[in-house]
Amino acid sequence: MKKYIGESALLLNTIIWGGTFALIKNALTDISPLLFLGIRFFIAAVLLLPFVYTVIRKTNKNTFIAGAVLGLFYFLGFATQTIGLNYTTATKSGFITGTFVVFIPILQTIIERRIPRWYNIVSIFFVMIGLIFLSSGGDNLFQFINELGSDFNFGDFLTLLCAILFAFQVVYVDVFTKKYDYMPMVFIQLLITGLGGLIGSLILSSVGLEIVKFNLNSNVIIAIIYTSVFASIIATILQLKFQKVVTPTKAGIIYSFEPIMAAILAFFIVGEKISKFGMFGGVFIVIGLLLSEILENRNEQTGKSDYFG
Repeated sequence: MKKYIGESALLLNTIIWGGTFALIKNALTDISPLLFLGIRFFIAAVLLLPFVYTVIRKTNKNTFIAGAVLGLFYFLGFATQTIGLNYTTATKSGFITGTFVVFIPILQTIIERRIPRWYNIVSIFFVMIGLIFLSSGGDNLFQFINELGSDFNFGDFLTLLCAILFAFQVVYVDVFTKKYDYMPMVFIQLLITGLGGLIGSLILSSVGLEIVKFNLNSNVIIAIIYTSVFASIIATILQLKFQKVVTPTKAGIIYSFEPIMAAILAFFIVGEKISKFGMFGGVFIVIGLLLSEILENRNEQTGKSDYFG
C-alpha cells in the first residue's frame, strides 16, 4: 500500500510541475529566467521557514549537508538548462532534459549498487520513444532526429549536463531520505536553489549571458505564487517524503509524465494545440509506466527482488 501511495504522490507532482510551463512561459516575457528561479525558490524557503524553524534548530550537520547537496544539484540543473537555452532550441532542450530518465538507472547502479529490473529498462525505452515524438513538435519526426544527431552544440552539452544533474538529485533523494528527516532537507534545498538563482542571475548578467529584467504584473505574480507554493514547497515535500518508497528508476519513469501533463494543462490554460505526434508520444510514455507497474507487480507476486535482475 505504501508503494501505491508513494507512486500516486509522485504522479501528483508531475501534474503540479506540468502546470508551471504555461505560467512560466507567460511570465518570462517580463522577468529573466534565473532571476525568476531565484525569487521563486527564495520565497518558498521564507514561507516554509516558520513551519520548520523548530525542527531546523535541532537538525544535525549531516542533514544540513544532505539538503545542501540536493539543493546544489537542483540549482545547477536549472542553471545549465537556462544557459543552454541561449545556444540551442527549446525543442532539443526539452528532449535532452528528458534523458535524465536514462541516467537514473546508471547512477542508481553506481551509487546505490542496485541494478534496475529488466522491465524498467524496457519501460525507459518506451519513454524515450515517447519523448522523441513529443519533442518533434508535430512537424517532421525524422527531421528532428536528424537535427538531434547532426548538430550537437555547446547548448546541447549544457542541457545534457542538466539531465545528469537532475538524475543525481533523484538518486540522492533516495539515499538521503532513508537516513535523515526530510523536512529540514526540503527547506535547505529550497534555500540553496533560491540563493543560487539570485547570485547566478547577477553573474550571468555581468558576463552578458542573461539580461536582467523585472516588470511586476499579474502574469509574474501568479507564476511566482504558483511555483513558490505548489511547484516548490508542496512538490519538494511530496518528492522527499514519498520517493523513498519506490526505486529511483521507477520514480524517473513516473516523472516522465511531466511533459504530458504540461501539454494537457497548456491546452486548457493558454490554448496550445497538442499535435498528433505529441499524442503518440504521450501514449508511448503511458505504455512505459504501465509496463513497469504491471511487470513489477507480477515480479513481486513471484517473490523476486525489486532491485536486482
